[in-house]
Amino acid sequence: MKIFDRLSRKNTIEKLSLRELQGEEIRLRNRLERLKKDIDQIEKKKKQLFQQGIGADKLKKKMLAQEIKGLDLEEKLKLKDFTTAQKQYTLVKNLIIVKKYEKELRKAGIWDKLRNVEPEQLEQALIKVNLTGKEFDDMVSDLNRVFEMEVAEFEETEDETEKELMKAWSQVEAGEASAEEVAEKLTRVDEGTENEEEEL
Repeated sequence: MKIFDRLSRKNTIEKLSLRELQGEEIRLRNRLERLKKDIDQIEKKKKQLFQQGIGADKLKKKMLAQEIKGLDLEEKLKLKDFTTAQKQYTLVKNLIIVKKYEKELRKAGIWDKLRNVEPEQLEQALIKVNLTGKEFDDMVSDLNRVFEMEVAEFEETEDETEKELMKAWSQVEAGEASAEEVAEKLTRVDEGTENEEEEL
């Protein structure tokens, strides 16, 4: 991908144009939609094959099991592509926001930090943070926090959030809790995290 190849050079944030970033955003959004459709179709096909196996003889079940395993593998590859495209999409969206606020970020002294950070670290930082819909001051705080934190520490926080979400979905799917209860609990956890950050 051209845009990410360019990120591996020094000071590329200044060389990237808003226009090419917006073009890349559209391309990635379309790719994500295509991949999602593909994954949904694979899921549908797996369910159909499973249904065909109910009450079938052993040989038919074995054949269906092989087909389902093949679809599982295909789905894993599509999910991997989806995750990669999602990270790239987040990066591009955040780069667009950063470019739009370039003048203000220069005044705030953040632009130099962005320019001088290693391209790989910049890429990782901008994948981990969500700047969409944030006020300028919040955006500056998020960018500062990302550059002050260790990348590994940031990844750990993200992993913990992901684990919580996965656990919550499982609880709802298993009928152990209602969607409303889980959503309320997760909101309380998020608010607690925000309050801790405000205290710092």
